[in-house]
Amino acid sequence: MTFPPAPRGMALKLLPLLAAFWLIVSGHYTPLVLMLGALSVVLVVVVVVRMAVADEEGLPMRVLPRLPRYLLWLGWQILLSALAVLRMVWSPRRPRPVVATVPAAELPDLSKVIYANSITLTPGTLSVSFRNEDIEVHSIQRAGITDLEGGAMLDRVRGLEGR
Repeated sequence: MTFPPAPRGMALKLLPLLAAFWLIVSGHYTPLVLMLGALSVVLVVVVVVRMAVADEEGLPMRVLPRLPRYLLWLGWQILLSALAVLRMVWSPRRPRPVVATVPAAELPDLSKVIYANSITLTPGTLSVSFRNEDIEVHSIQRAGITDLEGGAMLDRVRGLEGR
């Protein structure tokens, strides 16, 4: 099976990004390792160009500048949720699980996926399914749903797309 070639401009964006990532993750800067790293980066770019993977199929470049700030915020939310779950586990009161839907109709597909995954990453909540452009969420306590209905996470996800 042959694939139509991808735009060459994508290779120009991908090459420095992968090279920088490889250098940061590798931490080895001997000539042989640098040469092998450069070879692997070029090989990956050639495969991606031959597969015609469009920029929209992965993480769009327009999201990258806002992603670190979102990930820091999400990490803080995960920590706060983990502490709330820990407090609930040690509490003598039993949790009251709740299933509800949160709106996601106006989000593009990538943002819906980021939103659903962010909900699942947050301890105590789980994205169960998409229903009629909404996300069905299971939470071990009503507060998890209330936080989502408040819209802070939804606003942050909208901000990733620049909306």
